[in-house]
Amino acid sequence: MPILNRIADFHPEMTAWRQDLHAHPETAFEEVRTSAIVAEKLREFGCDEVITGIAKTGVVGVIRGQGGSGRAIGLRADIDALPIQEQTGLPHASTVPGKMHACGHDGHTAMLLGAAKYLAETRNFAGTVYVIFQPAEEAGGGGNVMVKEGLFERFPMERVFGMHNWPGAPEGSFWWREGPIMAATAQLEVTISGKGAHGAMPHQGNDPIVVAAQMVTALQSIVARNVEPAESGVITIGRIQGGDTWNVIPEEVTMRGTARWFKPEVGDLLERRFLEITGGIAQAFGATAKVVFDRGYPATVNEPESTVLSVQAARAVAGEAKVQEMPKPTMGGEDFAFMLNAKAGSYIMLGAGRGPADPQVHHPKYDFNDAVLPIGASYWAALAEQILPKG
Repeated sequence: MPILNRIADFHPEMTAWRQDLHAHPETAFEEVRTSAIVAEKLREFGCDEVITGIAKTGVVGVIRGQGGSGRAIGLRADIDALPIQEQTGLPHASTVPGKMHACGHDGHTAMLLGAAKYLAETRNFAGTVYVIFQPAEEAGGGGNVMVKEGLFERFPMERVFGMHNWPGAPEGSFWWREGPIMAATAQLEVTISGKGAHGAMPHQGNDPIVVAAQMVTALQSIVARNVEPAESGVITIGRIQGGDTWNVIPEEVTMRGTARWFKPEVGDLLERRFLEITGGIAQAFGATAKVVFDRGYPATVNEPESTVLSVQAARAVAGEAKVQEMPKPTMGGEDFAFMLNAKAGSYIMLGAGRGPADPQVHHPKYDFNDAVLPIGASYWAALAEQILPKG
């Protein structure tokens, strides 16, 4: 089953939906317009039920197939944008200053809407398909909120599936992986308090910039010298702020960064050593440090049986040659992890066909590739029809 003809027929509609969403981005838990459009479309398509207000702005559509098998699956798309100023200059560029769909969630939403339209028309499956439109993936953990608000109790399903567009993979290809596919995350912050002084008289103060410099260097030893070489971990300091001019030692420096890992024990090690090193260096230099290791999303881990089903659907759409195993997981984070912690399922990447020199996700010049919309929608339809076959 390649791209479904019926889905190909409304490729222009999906493109229009996607570009409209792109022009009107909304960030975490503020997706009021987006969720209203999603709910309106689902009702227009003839979904049996449309439930709104889950995790504030989340929407779930219920589509029942032919025959009451009692079985059900969930298909999930994220709907939020990022706090980034768009620089594409496209006709459908963001009309909201400081916000844009820089990760392709506008495309994810349009693809699942396309699949919902097809599934509601054809009902070529037995059982129930829940189409889940989740808010706040980029910040706020909307997936976790949906789970805590009883997503899987209110909508009982065997498995849940997610998908992300993947620039750098060939257009229309699929990349899959059993086990960990995306990393656990934490936000790091260190506030170093010293004693200010004239830049020409450092002996009269206690320089927090020097303390910060020692910390940045020492923190790199955690992965290099504490994490077992066969395991994966990252600690990155991405922001240092302190001081106002060239000849004054400031009273305070703030550092912010991120940590990533896959195995829980590696995350525990990163946290313990981060706290020990920053606290120890501050004490050694006679300064004080307020330290935060704020865990965000757990690792996204694909369940093997669900991954087999995902690969079968991808091959039915794209052909075996265009469905490849990812050689290694990515250190990016994804809050679909919360759903996979609560329910069997799998997460797959859809190739967006951009090269390494092109803008990637989270870049102010990134734009979703509309050519892959019917491919993603056909994948969702294939999952439903293969996992919940009639008869």
